[in-house]
Amino acid sequence: MNAFVKGTLVLTASAFIGECVDLLINMTLARELGEYGIGQYQTILPVIVLVIILASMEFPVAIAKFVAERERKYHLALLKNAVALASAAMLLLMACFFVFFSAVPVFSDIHPRIRWAVFLLIPLVSLTSVARGYFMGTRQMDKIAVANLFRRTVQLFCLALLFRLFDFPLGMSIVIAVSAFLCGELITFLYLMSNYLLEIRYLKNISFQEKVERKEVFKRLLDISVPTTGMQLFLALCNTIEPFLIKSATVAGGLSFNEATEHFGMVAGVAMAVGFFPAFIAHSLMTVLVPEVAGAYIRRDREKLAKLLKRVILFTFLYGIPVCAGIYFFADPLTDLFVPSDTAAFYLRLLWPYFFLHYFSIPFQGILIGMGLIKETFFYQIWTTAVSYLTIYVFGASWQMGGVIVGMNTGALLLALLYYLTICKKLGITHTMRLRERKMS
Repeated sequence: MNAFVKGTLVLTASAFIGECVDLLINMTLARELGEYGIGQYQTILPVIVLVIILASMEFPVAIAKFVAERERKYHLALLKNAVALASAAMLLLMACFFVFFSAVPVFSDIHPRIRWAVFLLIPLVSLTSVARGYFMGTRQMDKIAVANLFRRTVQLFCLALLFRLFDFPLGMSIVIAVSAFLCGELITFLYLMSNYLLEIRYLKNISFQEKVERKEVFKRLLDISVPTTGMQLFLALCNTIEPFLIKSATVAGGLSFNEATEHFGMVAGVAMAVGFFPAFIAHSLMTVLVPEVAGAYIRRDREKLAKLLKRVILFTFLYGIPVCAGIYFFADPLTDLFVPSDTAAFYLRLLWPYFFLHYFSIPFQGILIGMGLIKETFFYQIWTTAVSYLTIYVFGASWQMGGVIVGMNTGALLLALLYYLTICKKLGITHTMRLRERKMS
């Protein structure tokens, strides 16, 4: 439990600092690129996110779970096989993107060099994912925290230095923005891989080393990484579809297209930015929970798993209630930081259940992944998204953006309940978190 608390505090503190640095990065980009340039940069970002998802293949989560379930004497053999699998996936993805970027003139209207900057992300992310997963699995969260801070601070430093020293045309400014992102990933790669190589040297010096079957390692890693990657791709696709769905629903409710776009901007660009700022705490919890739960679950330690669940719920209540109270009662000054709009403040107040429930769903997902319930988690995402989108359109067509928010809150409630009830059933505990007589399922 001490490792869980320490890891959570370390990641939460670093994530808070990282969010503040991200704010400075966005302010720098907005000032240097202007409205049109930011629009172009935001066009590139989804491609960068897609490349990162595919390059990592969610190996950090898969390796963290696998390492946490095994004794140290197995780690060296596990890592050798993990590196082989990650390298094969990296080379295949690089070949696919090289052919695609050579055949299709992606970003040619912005700057042709951008595609190759994005291409260079693939080896950095792929190899770093192995080291990141190992440090997560061995509960060395301080290294993960430092790596995350390095990535953001280096990106900010590169942006501030280059834009202060030189005056670039718009196209080259966007290249610089993407290159700064790449530099952040490069420094993260160097830091994590240097620490990783030190760990490998230590493992080689251990007198006892055990071999494991390569097929078993590949199967166990892919059983986690493939559905988890599929889930991330599904969420990325949903993030692409959702703006069109919401705007079409509100247009059907009587708004013009321009009005629908403005109201969507108040929700997505202002209310979501405010409400999801504290979610770095939930993501920190999720990162720590995967190896903790995996280790306890493989030992069938129901008491520790029940305590982890109770701590997650208590901790989320302790920060979630004050945060949502602040969102509700201080909506006007919070949204005024972005744009002076009574409409944005009204939408922020309506969305507090959506944020509150997601503060629970994110660490619950970490518990489910730690227990190996990846496919169930993916299925719940698909099912709740379908229900949410249906209610968004039905209520949005009747009550405009207020109805859309009702649909969003409905989906968030359904997802949190499904996660929680599944965890209780799997652990053999009551819904009030009391241990039953029977063992875990």
